[in-house]
This record gives sequence, C-alpha cells and structure tokens, in this order.
Amino acid sequence: MRKLVVFNNVSLDGYFTDAHGDMSWAHKSDPEWNAFSARNASHGGMLLFGRITYELMASFWPTPAAAEAMPEVAKAMNALPKIVFSTTLQEAAWRNTRLVKTGMLDFVRALKHDEAGSDMAIMGSGKVVAQLAQAGLVDEYQVVVNPIVLGQGRTMFEGVANRIALELTNERRFRNGNVVLYLRPARG
Repeated sequence: MRKLVVFNNVSLDGYFTDAHGDMSWAHKSDPEWNAFSARNASHGGMLLFGRITYELMASFWPTPAAAEAMPEVAKAMNALPKIVFSTTLQEAAWRNTRLVKTGMLDFVRALKHDEAGSDMAIMGSGKVVAQLAQAGLVDEYQVVVNPIVLGQGRTMFEGVANRIALELTNERRFRNGNVVLYLRPARG
C-alpha cells in the first residue's frame, strides 16, 4: 500500500500562508536546509497538489532561476509524476502532470490501495490536505515549524470538522531555526 505524506511549512502560530497567500517567509536558504530539501526531493514518489499550489510550483520549478538556485530539487520536481486536483483548471501543462477534476477522495483511495507505486507527497494545498485528513487518508504529516509569527493567514486544516489525534514519531532541528515534526494519526 502506498503511503500519503503531507509536507508543509507552518509559522509558529500555525499558518501555512500569510493573509495574502504568501509563503516566501518559509524559504530560507542555508547549506543544511538545502541538503535536507534535496534529499527529500530525491526520494522520488508522486506529488499531489491543489490548483493554487500547483500554479505556484509550475510557475517556478521549470524555470532557469529554479535550476540555478536549487538544481537537484528542480530536477526532481520537474521529473516526478504529479497530480493536480482542480475543478476550475482547464489543463496541466507542467511536465508529468495529470489533472483530476472530480472524485478526489476516491481517486486518492484507489492510488493508495489499488495501484502499485511509490509513496505520495502533498505540499501546500490546504483545502486538499484538510479533505484528505478528514477522510483519514493521510499516513504522515511532516510539519516544518518556522520561527516566525504571522498574526493571521490560512491553516492547512481549514474545514476539518472533527478532531484528528496525532502522535509525534520523530523531530529534527535545523540551525536556521526550523524544526520538522513527524506525526502520524494516533492509533487506538
């Protein structure tokens, strides 16, 4: 069975975007963090996105600026298979991308349980994360807590109606102040 992992940056006050949808506060460049990011990207798998995150990613990763700034990550991001869930997007032009317009939960269930393949990761995509979390389809959350307070913004769990108990399985601290928390749905 494929595993579905959510990987998102959040502020100390729990937002993954600021009030204007900006996530630039989460992009810190230092050798330790860059090596971690490159190693994560090189693990392969399939990437899942909502429309907004897809459009942001597709506007950056295929560019020469991305290849110059983070060559290994850019290479992986462009090569990996991608799914974008959107009812409004007309086409998905980024290489190796499939557009799914309806039936997201059933589609993800089928990917997880019926199709062989590598694990899946979802980044950003708060509305998608909330729906997948509520449906019990997320196997692990890798939450990067950034040492910044935004005051307002969007949480990746907007719309979750019921509590989702999680247990911490690991953590990693970085010199830039980021802390990655590895969490999974609590058992029993």
